[in-house]
Amino acid sequence: MSKVKVKTSKANRIKMSSQDRALEITCYIIFSIAALICLYPFYYILINTISANDLSAKGDVLFWPKGFHLHNYTSAFQIPGLLQATLISVLRTVIGTSLTVFACAYLGYMFTQEKMWGRKVWYRIIVITMYFSAGIIPWYIVMRNMHLTNNFWGYIFPAIVSPFHLILTKTFIENVPRELSEAAMIDGAGVFKVFYSIIVPVIKPILATVAIFSAVNQWNAFQDTLLLVTDTKLYPLQFLLYQYLNQASSLASLAKSSTSTASLAAAAATTATTTSVRMTITVIVVVPIVIIYPLCQKYFVKGIMIGAVKG
Repeated sequence: MSKVKVKTSKANRIKMSSQDRALEITCYIIFSIAALICLYPFYYILINTISANDLSAKGDVLFWPKGFHLHNYTSAFQIPGLLQATLISVLRTVIGTSLTVFACAYLGYMFTQEKMWGRKVWYRIIVITMYFSAGIIPWYIVMRNMHLTNNFWGYIFPAIVSPFHLILTKTFIENVPRELSEAAMIDGAGVFKVFYSIIVPVIKPILATVAIFSAVNQWNAFQDTLLLVTDTKLYPLQFLLYQYLNQASSLASLAKSSTSTASLAAAAATTATTTSVRMTITVIVVVPIVIIYPLCQKYFVKGIMIGAVKG
């Protein structure tokens, strides 16, 4: 019986013509080249941070590390304020993303409920902010009057309700079969119970998408710091990166003063330069977001409705 099955499976295989196989190989080659082109800038920055700084500054490091060392990273973490800025960035990303996802999910669900008072008016008021803005000065005056200058919550509150994310979530929820929520309400579930137990498990793919967008926006944001914050204890990592990219020479001197060298040759290879400082800080900032993407990737490819009511 096993032999018959093997023969049957072989017979059922689709034989590819030489033209189809050539096309498939060509596609693999093209996509591989495109992937290498996209990955090489990150690889280039990484190998330059772990190579001899004098060679990196000259542009001699192109494909392989030369003079391997990790002194750039040890010097970077000794820079005053870097760890505090990292903590601020992590906190604003985690708290801001969590509140944005919850607000967009709950408001998106409520705007699909016909019983909600004035839902169309409130929805249009939120959406219209995508097209019209009062400008930076009125925004700053509002933030100052709400005592959100030099305040950590100034990073969080303005981004809780995002019109774009709200539209994505509302559109996704509208495609959820109403039979799911109606069956729960017949059993005595309230609005919040239906939202938490029925809607949230079904809309995980769009929540993961909103979480990724929001996390990237929060992690990369620095303009709000430029306008609202003067307290150095509230500087996020991206704002320090912004400052260091503009003052990389001074930062290199600071890192150089905190290092101990055994010889002149070792000093030339490991002493921080403008190029090494920029690339090292860039790697430190980019790595957390690069790690987050693979963790949430499964929700992008996952089916929209799993185990939902058919028909």
